[in-house]
Amino acid sequence: MDGELSQEILTKRLADVPFVSRVLYLRSTTSTNDVLKRLAADGAPEGTLILADEQTAGRGRLNRRWVAPAGTSLLFSVLFRPPEPTPNAPHPSPLQYTMICSLAVRDAAARLLGIPIGLKWPNDLVHGGRKLGGILTEISTDAEGAPFVVVGIGLNVNWDPSAAEFDYPATSLANAVGHPVERGAFLRAVVEGIARRYAELRAGVSPVREWEAALDTIGQDVVVELPGERITGVALGVDADGALLVRTGEGTRRIVAGDVRLRSPGAAP
Repeated sequence: MDGELSQEILTKRLADVPFVSRVLYLRSTTSTNDVLKRLAADGAPEGTLILADEQTAGRGRLNRRWVAPAGTSLLFSVLFRPPEPTPNAPHPSPLQYTMICSLAVRDAAARLLGIPIGLKWPNDLVHGGRKLGGILTEISTDAEGAPFVVVGIGLNVNWDPSAAEFDYPATSLANAVGHPVERGAFLRAVVEGIARRYAELRAGVSPVREWEAALDTIGQDVVVELPGERITGVALGVDADGALLVRTGEGTRRIVAGDVRLRSPGAAP
């Protein structure tokens, strides 16, 4: 059974996780990403993690609102400070931070709950064709001009969003396994995975191909909404930077950013 979260509980849960330097619990806030960006601008150390039981202005990509009842979900953000690039370990791309975090959630779900989680390019977590969560990666610089990356993770855990009005059918971990999920234990598993994968990323190990293999988008007929343009085609894969490669009637298009959805069989182009 899930229990309440608190500053004390989170501190104990994550005390010995490598990479985590500071943990901050907020009962309610506007957006954990916004709070962490302000702290990062003032010099907060890498590995700072902020979790809220409720967000009043949570958001996803394209400024879409993220809605979750208080105390039901995992809503947290993690701070990364990119290392100086070397010949063997070039500077990670922003999307690679999304990759390692989404793969960490996928690992945790398989290990703790025995359920498969798919990834929808570029940042959605899905189960059974329904959205389970999302990741928002933002880049900025601090007062000294040093770059930092904030990754926000929103994950439906112990509520039923299937009847809610979203732009995409939704589900939760509890729906997937048929019982409540302990949020503290799942959070720890995810953060442990992020710590491990971040160490590999810093050592120059790219997550791109593993992430590509986990994408439910690959091999599917897709519709891509771009500013002033709408294209249809087949998602072939991703390139070394994580951009989506889509085969259209005019050739292969490289999609760096856009709203991608699967096209229903028989739907008009």
